[in-house]
This record gives sequence, structure tokens and C-alpha cells, in this order.
Amino acid sequence: MGALYLLLPISLILVVLIGAAFWWAIFSGQFEDTDEAARSILEDNDTPEPKAQEREEEKESRRDNSE
Repeated sequence: MGALYLLLPISLILVVLIGAAFWWAIFSGQFEDTDEAARSILEDNDTPEPKAQEREEEKESRRDNSE
């Protein structure tokens, strides 16, 4: 019975904290656009990054200079 007096308030406090976190998530916009991440992986991005192109050009110029 003594454990019940300890565990009941702890569980109620935990439920209130979880409820507050869920309430905050709803009203801060965490669930506004749940499909964006799913759509972003489907978009094509075939152009290489400029830094990658510059590295390739540097490698080619080094090969040309060493020959």
C-alpha cells in the first residue's frame, strides 16, 4: 500500500507532463505539414553541387598539368 502512495502521484505528474508536451506540439505547428518530408525525397535534384563541380575541374587540371 505504501508503494501506491508513491507511484500514483508520480504517474499523475508524468501524465500531466506528457499531456503538456503534446499540447505544445499541437499548438506550435509540429503537425502542420507532415507530408513535406515524404514529398522531398521524391523530388529530382540531378544537378551536382557547385563545390563538387569545382573539385572535378581541379582534379582534371591537375591531371593535365602532371602529363
